[in-house]
Amino acid sequence: VQLQASGGGLVQPGGSLRLSCTASGLAFNSYAIGWFRQAPGKEREGVSYIKISDNTSAYANSVKGRFTISRDNARNTVFLQMNSLKPEDTAVYYCAARLVNLLSSRDQDYRYWGQGTQVTVSS
Repeated sequence: VQLQASGGGLVQPGGSLRLSCTASGLAFNSYAIGWFRQAPGKEREGVSYIKISDNTSAYANSVKGRFTISRDNARNTVFLQMNSLKPEDTAVYYCAARLVNLLSSRDQDYRYWGQGTQVTVSS
């Protein structure tokens, strides 16, 4: 199983980015995908999660209303659209897959992890 995260970059406050997470080697419809982030000197935190089978999703309070998670089953890809970005959103963003089709905000529930993509929000 491999997860490939991409789409990070440098953006000004108030800007937008779209992250992608492409999965290979698993039965995509039977999993849940989560996005997590880790800022320098801080613990990893959950951002958003989606059930691949029915598109049920959840968000951390810090990103609710600004971030949107979605999936394209035909391409085995999950997206994280990030709008109204703030400097405090700066972090390495990781996507992860868990082997049950249930949402979870706990990183220990996810078995497979992508390599991370850097998001920097700065003027």
